[in-house]
Amino acid sequence: MNNYKLTIQYDGGRYKGWQRLGNSDNTIQGKIENVLTELAGEKIEIIGSGRTDAGVHALAQIANFKMRKQATEDEVMQYLNRYLPHDISVVDVESVNDRFHARYNAKDKTYLYKIWNMPYTHPFMRKYSMHVEEKLDIEKMRKATTYFLGKHDFTSYSNAKSKKKSMVREIYSIKIKENNGFIEIKLQGDGFLYNMVRKIVGTLIEVGLGEKDPTTIPSILESKERIQTGRMADAEGLYLEKVGF
Repeated sequence: MNNYKLTIQYDGGRYKGWQRLGNSDNTIQGKIENVLTELAGEKIEIIGSGRTDAGVHALAQIANFKMRKQATEDEVMQYLNRYLPHDISVVDVESVNDRFHARYNAKDKTYLYKIWNMPYTHPFMRKYSMHVEEKLDIEKMRKATTYFLGKHDFTSYSNAKSKKKSMVREIYSIKIKENNGFIEIKLQGDGFLYNMVRKIVGTLIEVGLGEKDPTTIPSILESKERIQTGRMADAEGLYLEKVGF
């Protein structure tokens, strides 16, 4: 079997997330698998480094798949980009050893969140950022990020349904910068739970608006009660930026 590593970019706006669904083929995974199945002449299943939610974008999602057919990296890449929708692009294909697994070998992930922080909308970025009209206090938001750093049980900051899996994750860094009306929040950690990034950003927005005191974050984490986290940031502002191996 030949094992291929894919680096994928996509606009998640019109899809129901990464993960293939039984009642819909309108997912990123489903679209790619359909094309690869035609290429391979056999049923292909791809493994993603993680699942992005409905509406979330990716600058560098990593996936791998195996097939019996012999094909060069260029042949795989050209075939995928010829038949995939124009809002999904495969930007790199690499032949890797049989043991490579996009999910199990992933060591860390970096997410980027974009906020358009002006009184008026941005016509060209409204599908790729969250609009917050009121001026955000960046320094207060930066102070709030320190409470999320390190290893914590993030039950409060997730909508994950399974209670069997560990909710403990480690966040290595959260950086915030302002650039011509955009506020960019970059989060790096060993992994992120379902909706975790959007909930953390939601809390940072509330802090920036003066609606929440940063010092309440430790008690929210300790409570493990999801109702205490408040707002969740919109999906369209979120990007999976990088996966480390």
